[in-house]
Amino acid sequence: MIYQLIKSFAILFIHGLLFSSENFQFSDDGAWCWFQDPRAVYVKGEHERTYAQWMTKDGVLIMGAFDHNTKEILTDTLKTDWDVDDHNVGSILVLPDKRFMIFYARHGKVGLHCRTSKFPEDITQWEEEVTVSNTNNISYNHPVYLSDEKLFYVFWRGPSWKPTFSTSKDGKSWSEPKILIQEAGREAKTIRPYLKVVSDGESSIHFTFTDGHPRNEPFNSVYYLKYKGGKFYKADGSESGSMKNLPVSHAHSDLVYDAKSSKIRTWVWDIALDKDQFPVIAYTRLPSETDHRYAYARWTGESWLDVEFTEGGKWFPETPEGKKEFESHYSGGISINQDNPSVVYTSRPINGQFEIEKWTTNDKGSTWSVIPITKISKKLNSRPVVPHGYDGNKDHVLWMNGHYIHYTNYNTAIHMHLK
Repeated sequence: MIYQLIKSFAILFIHGLLFSSENFQFSDDGAWCWFQDPRAVYVKGEHERTYAQWMTKDGVLIMGAFDHNTKEILTDTLKTDWDVDDHNVGSILVLPDKRFMIFYARHGKVGLHCRTSKFPEDITQWEEEVTVSNTNNISYNHPVYLSDEKLFYVFWRGPSWKPTFSTSKDGKSWSEPKILIQEAGREAKTIRPYLKVVSDGESSIHFTFTDGHPRNEPFNSVYYLKYKGGKFYKADGSESGSMKNLPVSHAHSDLVYDAKSSKIRTWVWDIALDKDQFPVIAYTRLPSETDHRYAYARWTGESWLDVEFTEGGKWFPETPEGKKEFESHYSGGISINQDNPSVVYTSRPINGQFEIEKWTTNDKGSTWSVIPITKISKKLNSRPVVPHGYDGNKDHVLWMNGHYIHYTNYNTAIHMHLK
């Protein structure tokens, strides 16, 4: 029965009922948070496919695959009854042999888990589930494999509500969790830095993070840190700490944006590496709950070029009439093209509706041009993400489309642009 449904769905795509050459529907039911990455990956091997994870409105964790040549879409149910919560979406690590290792956890609950696919480029057959950590208050996950160390890393928000990590040599036995980042004197669980991660897959891991949640931190700044060979560094190469002396403090990290000085709080959204392996960070500046701004910080080799390049409107959740918006710092979203960090995709209100746009800079961030990806939409478009690993010449981005009230109350689809 499931096979017939998938086959019928694929035929619809092939006959063009759901597919167009530019924008089309990946899934009619899906949502995600932006603090798990990669949520979407691109793999070109025996097949050419884009893979993604999402949460349904009924609390089911799904992984899907779109074939760029046949236009078929395959899906696999990873977890049922996984709570109705978009924070429960997982992340995808592509292994050197093109198998997948996926990570997932329930928002604020006990247990971070992972599974590995049995075969390359396959999402239908999986090895037994492995528990990475049985600690509580787990949220978000960012997996990395460093080939030089032959070591797996996974980062998440742990019991202390601080960025936490474990390592593994085989993906099955994991080390005891350690706190990665924590400011001295700010150990309280109400203080929770938010983290984004990117790696070269060989020897280095790059982090951007905040003091905490902008709702709680009036001066929520943006920081940067690099790991390599057991030590931590600022962007200029100066040493910040070591694995032997954790956690690393904010004070010993790069201060990319100083919210105490500007009196404007921020939130991080994405991080990438340019061709020189220099970090590029996308984040929001939040002068007020109804005034969100998109910003772009890039290490030039000598200093941080940090610019605000466009307004982002107000929060994107559709606040019920008469209710106060609880997540007023939820912007429409911004994502960096990992292969070409001079391109970012944003969600911001255009003529009263949140639309997806492509922004491009040819001078590393000083000036920008923009083209629309969506126009005159009937439903909001939010949280764009460029699949990690995509290096093609076409524009390629996924996003949420539909109605969104809260991270536990949404009715969105996953849309894709490929041109």
